[in-house]
Amino acid sequence: MIDLSQIFYLIIVLVIAASIAGFAAGLLGVGGGLVMVPALYYAFTVLDFEMATKMHLALGTSLAIIIPTSIMSTRTHMKFNAVDFGLIKSFGIYIVLGVIIGTFLASNLKTANLVLFFSLFGFLVGLFFLFLKSKLEETEKNIPKIYKIIIGNFIGFISVPLGIGGGSLSVPFMRLFGYDMRKAIGTSAAIGILIAISGTISMISSGALFAKVNSPLSFGYFNLAGFLVFVPVTMLMAPLGAKVVHKVNRNLITKIFGIYLILISLRSFIEYLNIK
Repeated sequence: MIDLSQIFYLIIVLVIAASIAGFAAGLLGVGGGLVMVPALYYAFTVLDFEMATKMHLALGTSLAIIIPTSIMSTRTHMKFNAVDFGLIKSFGIYIVLGVIIGTFLASNLKTANLVLFFSLFGFLVGLFFLFLKSKLEETEKNIPKIYKIIIGNFIGFISVPLGIGGGSLSVPFMRLFGYDMRKAIGTSAAIGILIAISGTISMISSGALFAKVNSPLSFGYFNLAGFLVFVPVTMLMAPLGAKVVHKVNRNLITKIFGIYLILISLRSFIEYLNIK
């Protein structure tokens, strides 16, 4: 049984995490899942949710939160003509297919393995933000269809077991083909809508059909309480982050975010060692 002081502390932690996630979603095009998942996992741990399903709940809830966050971020980027809907249409179906396969993987992995998976990926993305992103050229190239099929499936597949909107992969993917940074971020935000909607539906369905989730206010692998705490704050902060993209030099901010992700991934790895 948790007392009122613990509940207050928990809410403060979630609000701070939601603020960072929302701002990052708009600023970096990453959806905020890499921030939300560990915060939700921590909250579900404090609330004494079942070990077998709390990481799955964190992933499914994170994907649901990304839906309104990505919509708000995308709308802001559209005002700056920084969303390539043609690219999204050309490989969106492959992303959805990857999401379905990724849901099967996430549903069948144990909590410890999901935490380890998240930790390793977060560390690699943190390194990317620190060292690679600013060094890529910006001469936009045509993306071959075979690359769209492979990368689209991979982005969708990897996003579900990580509870992310795919921006950590789609932004580097577009940058490798010479997309302007701001256009890559704006398009990534729109891709996040597609991933988040299909991923949320699949995680709710998977949890409801194949798992017995007994945690309060949970429907399949989705927790309503976590959703209601995060959504208002992330929706407020996402447009702010998206506006900042088009006004300031982002190098320092991306490096700070990279350091933050590395610290989060290390903390997640410690958690993995504790529950292994």
